[in-house]
Amino acid sequence: MAGAPTDRIPLHTALLPGLGIAAWLVIGKAGLEPLALVLVVVLIGNVVAAVHHAEVVALRVGEPYGTLVLALAVTVIEAGLIIAMMLDGDPNPALMRDSVHAAVMIVLHGLAGLSIVIAAVRNRQSEYRVEGASAFLAVLIPMAVLVLIVPNHLTSAPGAYYSLLQLGFVSVACLVLYVAFLLTQTRWHRDYFLPLADDGEQEHARPTGRLALASFGLMLVALFCVVVLAKSIAPALQGGVVALGAPVAIMGVIIAAIVLLPETAAALRSAARNRLQASINLSLGSGVACIGLTVPAVAAVAWWTDRPLELGVSQGASVLMALGFAVAIITYGTGRASLLSGLVHLVLLATWIFTIFAP
Repeated sequence: MAGAPTDRIPLHTALLPGLGIAAWLVIGKAGLEPLALVLVVVLIGNVVAAVHHAEVVALRVGEPYGTLVLALAVTVIEAGLIIAMMLDGDPNPALMRDSVHAAVMIVLHGLAGLSIVIAAVRNRQSEYRVEGASAFLAVLIPMAVLVLIVPNHLTSAPGAYYSLLQLGFVSVACLVLYVAFLLTQTRWHRDYFLPLADDGEQEHARPTGRLALASFGLMLVALFCVVVLAKSIAPALQGGVVALGAPVAIMGVIIAAIVLLPETAAALRSAARNRLQASINLSLGSGVACIGLTVPAVAAVAWWTDRPLELGVSQGASVLMALGFAVAIITYGTGRASLLSGLVHLVLLATWIFTIFAP
């Protein structure tokens, strides 16, 4: 884990959820857009607080459930951000597509790639379990293809859209795949995701039940703050993107970056401490949970509110995604950190970001 205290709750992580509620009531509900920057700062603070408390709960329940707590916390944040922005302001049917696509590319190439580079530079010979990485990819690849590529090649609905029946089927399919993965991670093949015996993993004192329960409650409050603050800043954020003339897809990148910021810090710290298995679990696990849980949740809200969802990515993005998965299969099949493979992933991430601004 990322060094969460196991004997106390840091003061700032206890105060930030309360500050988030106050900021939402005083600034957010009043519609004071000039103070939107304050809401952004408080929102990011609550993201950090939520994941910190998730780490405390994770230390209490142990592995592999610990990484699941973090992944679920991050997924709730992402789903809340997407739904809040989808229901507020101008309609943006491609918001979920852009954010899910961004999350997949960031975790696959940015977060995991940078973790591999750091591990290779700092420790020379960091290793991780090939079986665990392969299990992540075995679920992530079909889910990403079903959600982001297949809609472009079906005929029931025009363009990059699924019909209502198709969207329901794909949502259920993603949920089934995620549940099957959970069973694999926690029951059938739990050892695939546990640290190697010699990877330098350090034991942490187990938090008391009282501390874990308090952190669980604060985590729920922090997650609520993230959702309501995101809805409050959505108009200002979307207006800023339009005013700058930036591509609309950048909204998805912003959402993914906000959501993955704490996971990024935790994964990179783990990589620097020769705990590459934890980095792989955090990064790829976030991508799997992102699609497996966010897509069904947002699809249900879209169906309930009768809002269309544009899912299919462009042809160029499809090619980049296919290339990325092909490289990932090679990279994660080695079981050890390679500076070259990490740099290749970072170059692919840079290429994807460049094509957003120069399609």
